[in-house]
Amino acid sequence: MSAIGWAVSDTVSLTRRETMHWLRQPFAVIVGLLFPVLFFLMFGYLLGGGMTVPGGGGYRDALIPGMFAMTMMFGVEATMTAMGADAAKGVTDRFRSMPMSAVAVVAGRCCADLIQSALGLLVLVACAAVSGWRWQDGLAGALAAFGLLLWLRFAMLWIGVFLGLMIKGPQGTATVQILVYPLAFLSNVFAAPESMPAWLGALAEWNPLSATAAAARDLFGGPGFGGDSFAASHPLLLALLWPLVLTAVFLPLSVRKYRGLSR
Repeated sequence: MSAIGWAVSDTVSLTRRETMHWLRQPFAVIVGLLFPVLFFLMFGYLLGGGMTVPGGGGYRDALIPGMFAMTMMFGVEATMTAMGADAAKGVTDRFRSMPMSAVAVVAGRCCADLIQSALGLLVLVACAAVSGWRWQDGLAGALAAFGLLLWLRFAMLWIGVFLGLMIKGPQGTATVQILVYPLAFLSNVFAAPESMPAWLGALAEWNPLSATAAAARDLFGGPGFGGDSFAASHPLLLALLWPLVLTAVFLPLSVRKYRGLSR
């Protein structure tokens, strides 16, 4: 079998290994799937009553695509924690001692987490549908929006893998988890960047999360926060480019870091 064939075979095996762990930890899986639903209910119903959307439209219709995007970003924590746990328990070292592809170890984790993220997105879409949300521009636009959301998640996976291999101990993991929240909230998910101070609004507009959220709103045909800047006017372009850049940076870094781990 060729090197590529071995890498694909090893990736499938390790993906199966990770998914089998879900059967042994059903509570953790259920909590992970329902956590975004809790955020949606909290911001959509408890805090969203007093929010308005520039240009008209319901706030909840603008919030839901942003919540989809934020769920994809929050997944970086689970990937980082799982990689760190495997490294701490010696599982990663055992894999490295076996004749298997170095890419397959990190790719298997990414594939399994991507499957779980797709399931979480499906649960959140079902919850939004129950609340009355519908996409307005047809199935093709909706599928494109879901593709962009998973594309962002794919990039976040490689960041999580790299951080999981870099950071040692639970304290470092907790620090990164705390930092994820400001990055997620410094976006256009909950409020229009134009309502923020100029410097803060600029940071929010150029946030990769904001690009995916704005592009998803456009593709779903729902209301958005708009804006006159380049980032606000070209969300689809940035939603494609940001994950590509992040993947191009962190995928090779993750593989290199894995290969450089001490035996």
